[in-house]
Amino acid sequence: MGNMDSDSGFTETEFMICLAARVLEDRKSVFVGWGIPQVVALLAERLYTPNLVQVFEFGAIGPQSQTPFVQGTMGGPSNVYRSLQWTTMNWAFSYAATGYLDYGMIGALQVDPYGNVNSTLLGGTYDRPRRRFAGSGGGNEVASLCWKTIVVLKHEPRRFVERLDFMTSPGYLTGLGARETAGLPRGTGPYRVVTSQALFGFEEETKRMLLLGVLQGLSADRVIHEMGFEPRIAEKVEVLEPPTREELAILRGEIDPARIIIGRPAG
Repeated sequence: MGNMDSDSGFTETEFMICLAARVLEDRKSVFVGWGIPQVVALLAERLYTPNLVQVFEFGAIGPQSQTPFVQGTMGGPSNVYRSLQWTTMNWAFSYAATGYLDYGMIGALQVDPYGNVNSTLLGGTYDRPRRRFAGSGGGNEVASLCWKTIVVLKHEPRRFVERLDFMTSPGYLTGLGARETAGLPRGTGPYRVVTSQALFGFEEETKRMLLLGVLQGLSADRVIHEMGFEPRIAEKVEVLEPPTREELAILRGEIDPARIIIGRPAG
């Protein structure tokens, strides 16, 4: 990550957004979900990936999304400004199915050791859940079809589980080779898990989650203690820089001044 001029006061969500923005590559395409993924793409486009092509589920391809972020307007004017193409949901998913989308970014209620994601319900059964959430949107298609999936979630033990309450979006299923056996496109799958404390990848030999880096000031032991399962650990765990002053200034001043997504620092 390099040495960055940082600001000590930031929210967990701000760190997740900044870390995810640094993970994206320029001149690539990314399937953008509502909320945090939108803000990540906006920040990345402004600082790190000026040629990033955003793709929205409702059919906007390559817009120059306008700020500030407005709640509840996924398909609104700010997200279609100067789109290269404005199509339909079917076209957006067909681009993923035919291999045009490099990255997909999704949130999660739960994630398991192989990057499988639950964003549908908690507790009970599908017919009688203890709590059902608004829906997965295109979570299954994004995780199934995009080349590299990035999962963004808060770092809490209840979110890292050995067994999901429900599988909304497939990761590596049960391990090496399981995606291909299930008929999912070869070479696709989870790439990174970005949390409020750490960055994870996946071990090549087993496809089990692999700790790659921890937020400056934290230890690998503490990060793993805050999980419901024990991941593999990279030979060298990177120290992740906190959000920079420039990142925070853009997030707070341009992208989300109402702090709808980023929240407010404690105190």
